[in-house]
Amino acid sequence: MDMTTTVQTRFLSRPEGRLAYTDAGRGPLVVAVPGMGDLRSTYDDVVPALVAAGHRVVVADLRGHGDSDTTFTTHGDVATGTDLVALVEHLDAGPAVLVGSSMGGSAAVWAAAERPDLVRGLVLLAPHLRELATPGQLRLNRLLYRALFTGPWGAAAWASLYTSMFAKGRKSSRHAEHVAQIRRSMTDRAHLRSFRDLAVALDHSVIEPLVGRVQAPSLVVVGELDPDYKDAGAELARMRDALGGRELLVPGVGHYPQHQAPEAVTPAVLDFLAGLPAAGHDGVDEGGARA
Repeated sequence: MDMTTTVQTRFLSRPEGRLAYTDAGRGPLVVAVPGMGDLRSTYDDVVPALVAAGHRVVVADLRGHGDSDTTFTTHGDVATGTDLVALVEHLDAGPAVLVGSSMGGSAAVWAAAERPDLVRGLVLLAPHLRELATPGQLRLNRLLYRALFTGPWGAAAWASLYTSMFAKGRKSSRHAEHVAQIRRSMTDRAHLRSFRDLAVALDHSVIEPLVGRVQAPSLVVVGELDPDYKDAGAELARMRDALGGRELLVPGVGHYPQHQAPEAVTPAVLDFLAGLPAAGHDGVDEGGARA
């Protein structure tokens, strides 16, 4: 089921442009955001089951990605975190469970630390809760991003990396369609520029000091082949311990477990959601903080 074509796209106005999102179902609010260089359709195999289980599921495109405007000049974990907060406030149906993929997970942690009143749970898919690259590696990465993602070859370069490096292991039945959609979007120079600006801006060191402030229950999901981690299992255990939450290591997949293995991720997310305390009438979870 392709939620981007069966559900109307809506827009949230922000100071530098509009964010695109879809809104499906009724019930407790779940707000999801993809990672760098991805589209909200990364969740298309997960959303229908959440809606069927009685949740209202809102999925947003990142700044400068998909159907969101390309007029934004600021990007990164904090910028995306402020967008999540603004979206939950706009929907006026919180507190919400935030679902974030990759740097979207980092942004969700920022939102949970800064606005605990708006966040009743976190589902973090291959997140970055600390900066794993050294300062020298960050500088080198930024040079590579500027070279790879500037010019007419940029869209093809990212589509190739998405498949060969980040989506290691088994592929979704709609993988080719999804990557083609990403590539088509980035053939637009403004979208490619926004993606490059985000890639250059990312520095997850802003998130690590905030992790200890997160009180919302959490589920962290990591693919065992994820190239972003030197040892995926060890990094997953570290994130689980830091947040005091649940974990799921998905065998045979890379950086996009929700897209590569929805049959493993969806039941875990549904079980996590079912175990959360019911939201009270004042918008605060009955029963407190971490699970």
